[in-house]
Amino acid sequence: MNARQSFVLGVIKMMPDTIKTQDRALSAEAVGKMLSLSRRQVFRLNSAGKIPRPIRVGCSPRWLESRLLEWLQVGTPDRKTFEAMQEAQR
Repeated sequence: MNARQSFVLGVIKMMPDTIKTQDRALSAEAVGKMLSLSRRQVFRLNSAGKIPRPIRVGCSPRWLESRLLEWLQVGTPDRKTFEAMQEAQR
């Protein structure tokens, strides 16, 4: 786990449960701010299958905040591995 992941997990632990249960659809810009990346890098990671699959709102890709937080908590695996892990939990 790198320093950025440790920081994000620390912030998650400090959040009240009421905030954790809300599921927001985040833009690439918001995801970039969350991960300390540029908007362009978020799209590159998405194209490479390195971050969770976004949903579509109209023509715009949006990432579910809860899915990103879960992805961070399990150690940021690639998309295939992450989706397999989610299927195994069902």
